[in-house]
Amino acid sequence: MNPERDTQTALGDDAIELPGSWDARAILHVDLDAFFAAVEQLDHPEWRGRAVIVGGSPTGRGVVSTASYEARKFGIRSAMSAAQAARLAPPDAVWATPRFERYKELSDAMFAIFRDFSPFVQPVSVDEAFIDISPGPTTPVDPVSIAQQISAQIDELGITCSIGVATGKTVAKIASDFDKPHGITVVPPGTERLFLAPLAIELMSGIGPKTAGRLRRHGIATLGDLAALDDRTATQLLGAHGVVTVQRCRGIDTRSVHENAPVKSVSNERTFAADLREPAQVHSVIESLADRVGRRMRRKQLSGRTIHVKLRFSDFTTRTVQRTLSAPTDNEAVIGPVAEELIRSVWSPGVGVRLIGVGVTGLDEQAQQLDLFSEAEPVVSASPKLDEDRMRRLAQGLDAVRERFGDEAVVRGSRKLTPRTTGTPSSSIKPDDIITESES
Repeated sequence: MNPERDTQTALGDDAIELPGSWDARAILHVDLDAFFAAVEQLDHPEWRGRAVIVGGSPTGRGVVSTASYEARKFGIRSAMSAAQAARLAPPDAVWATPRFERYKELSDAMFAIFRDFSPFVQPVSVDEAFIDISPGPTTPVDPVSIAQQISAQIDELGITCSIGVATGKTVAKIASDFDKPHGITVVPPGTERLFLAPLAIELMSGIGPKTAGRLRRHGIATLGDLAALDDRTATQLLGAHGVVTVQRCRGIDTRSVHENAPVKSVSNERTFAADLREPAQVHSVIESLADRVGRRMRRKQLSGRTIHVKLRFSDFTTRTVQRTLSAPTDNEAVIGPVAEELIRSVWSPGVGVRLIGVGVTGLDEQAQQLDLFSEAEPVVSASPKLDEDRMRRLAQGLDAVRERFGDEAVVRGSRKLTPRTTGTPSSSIKPDDIITESES
């Protein structure tokens, strides 16, 4: 890569010159290009130049995790069903099973590069992050030069990235997508509103298809149109977030870059190759998912009060139910039984289930040890004799065994019945430890 050649202002090289000095905040949004597919092409040189599709099997119910740029030319995109992708893919397309440990290895190397340039790094997902490189004692170099250096060092890993350079997160994120792949787009201080004005409203975070449709019916098609709204109209059209959204359309975004954004939920879900219809199958899956959620929470030293269950039926309808406990927990011996009760409230044996998810929210409290002699309500009213402290110690012991000998070193007896899934289970700790890859 030639950094000078691939660095441009968002308004074109002839419209605005790159700034010789930067006298405002400087935020980078770095986004790896087709990350999972790029790693597969790195490790399999014979796949370079070919359509590479990473995800589930095209013969089952898998979905596309990401696709190389060669595959995207055929209309293949992330989150598309693998079956649909197979219909679009060329005959020589390569189908790759995700290798998350390998992706994490390169992701960790990428974040190490970021932290060499700034202590202020906020992960967004495994393949993207915000970096505050505002000129000052810790980052005295010109922000554009830093972006070029970061891009060059990621090149040395064998993958590429695209970078947006701006004064705030909103503009930096939009700019990083402006010249993909392998580009650096700079929005100099003072040009933010001019850059955003002609762009489609769908490019603003938080504006989905329904909201976009409503805005377009009111004659609002561009971010410039949104930026022109007064506060009252913005609130009428967009609700409580209307004023903030309009401010961001004007290029005003003072949000700071946090090293660790607050965790909001821990969850795990699985999609099945064949519909589940039997209680024993569902029970096995719930135990497996609860195990994973509990272990990830303990690893992050988190606990939460509200347990969620998501079910997707064979007709693709989705139900989500939840229950809030009287005390926070990080124990699968609590999470699992509650999740099973929740499932029974919305599912009857014999009805086909294609996806089950278990999650915990309300993570702003530390786990509490119950006083066995208090009059407080037990954590799970359906299991009044549950010894929470004993079960938690057991869970921690199992964690230690699995850390040393692998996830399958110790499993519950019913786990042997776990149905075949379409691929690697989807796990998440949101928003600061997301293992899914963004579309890039």
